[in-house]
Amino acid sequence: MGDIRKPRKQYTQPRKRWDKNRIERDKKLKLVYGLKNTKELRRFETFLRKKRSNAKKLLALPLERRLAREEELIRSLNNYGILSLDAQLDDVLGLGIENLLEKRLQTIVWRKDLAKTVKQARQFITHGHIAINGRKVDAPNYLVRTSELGVIGYYKEPLQLEPPKPEKKADLKKAFEEAAGIETSDEGKGNETEQKEKSEDAS
Repeated sequence: MGDIRKPRKQYTQPRKRWDKNRIERDKKLKLVYGLKNTKELRRFETFLRKKRSNAKKLLALPLERRLAREEELIRSLNNYGILSLDAQLDDVLGLGIENLLEKRLQTIVWRKDLAKTVKQARQFITHGHIAINGRKVDAPNYLVRTSELGVIGYYKEPLQLEPPKPEKKADLKKAFEEAAGIETSDEGKGNETEQKEKSEDAS
């Protein structure tokens, strides 16, 4: 049997849960970056909060003890292209959540025009159509390293994004109008009656 212990949470909730400004900001970020829910956003906020906390602790240390650990922290962020190697601890404190969201696999697939929209990019990833260096990756929140940017592409064969056929497009439009409660116009009904009369005359 496996370990039955409850896994530790990978994120923490904000102290003020119902802050209006933060809720509006979260909605905008989820819309722009195609996040599925707020939990995904909280994970990146927790990751960033830990990096900031480490930077604050290092600033409190003497200079001799700080240098080696400061370089390690900067290098860990440089691996993802978030900061340059010549960055300082103050740059870590100035990072925003957008800096991390831009390094997600879903965002990069969209930026590289492998998908038409950010939501389509998520669909391609979860369905196993995206690979990194030939290895399939199905996690939209995967943080892409700088060394992996040039080897992101389609898995096995490239996808052919063709528009739907006219007949299928008309069926989809009709289904959408019925679901939305939209009635067909009187002109369309008149054209149908005229066509029926012509067919009867011809017979």
